[in-house]
Amino acid sequence: MKLYPAIDIKNGQCVRLRQGKFDDVIIYSNNPVDIAKEWEACGASFIHLVDLDGALCGHAVNAEVIRKIASTVNIPVEVGGGIRNIKDIEDVFALGVSRVIIGTKAVENPNFIKEAVDKFGADKIVAGVDAKDGLVAIHGWEKVSNIKAVDLCMEMKKLGIKTIIYTDISKDGMLSGPNVYQTKLLSDQTGLDIIASGGVSGLKDLELVDEAGIHGAIIGKALYENKIDLRQAVAMFER
Repeated sequence: MKLYPAIDIKNGQCVRLRQGKFDDVIIYSNNPVDIAKEWEACGASFIHLVDLDGALCGHAVNAEVIRKIASTVNIPVEVGGGIRNIKDIEDVFALGVSRVIIGTKAVENPNFIKEAVDKFGADKIVAGVDAKDGLVAIHGWEKVSNIKAVDLCMEMKKLGIKTIIYTDISKDGMLSGPNVYQTKLLSDQTGLDIIASGGVSGLKDLELVDEAGIHGAIIGKALYENKIDLRQAVAMFER
């Protein structure tokens, strides 16, 4: 199982939201670059970045912070938030990022996903599927669509996507345990590399994700609240 320590960026700071609510923010660091260096030192093989301002505004906002992180660490970085067109993808790759995550646009215009995969390759494009009560949420989680998460994942597979980050918004930032059942269901039904996101609170949660045969897990608040030692988690689960 692959572990993805998360750095969520808002106003240039490393923060966490509770259940995706932009008015419920905890600031953990004024220097996300230092956080990225720390995760790399702990053995991380990939870093997961989210431009929260970008997700809300629909365009990149924290580009310079992302550039600094990508140029400072020696491990690949993936970025999501505010990526709405091919030019946005090109701009993010120009920052030194290894792959991009497309969320809202995957729902609104699935053909954009196909265009992106055709142009950049399936290894460079990840679909972000964020759901609440099984329905996909868009625009920085501010709106909930009427599309079922599993249906969107199957659509993404047809368009060439190989990797999906599945976030249960009700779990995100709550340290209440990930939605292993739903994530495993998506993994089994689609045959895609599904990355579990939201709710990881300790090593036990990671064990459950690993036992379910899920490709990977994003760890956020549990790291910042010292519920998980990343060095220990990498030693246990990365292989």
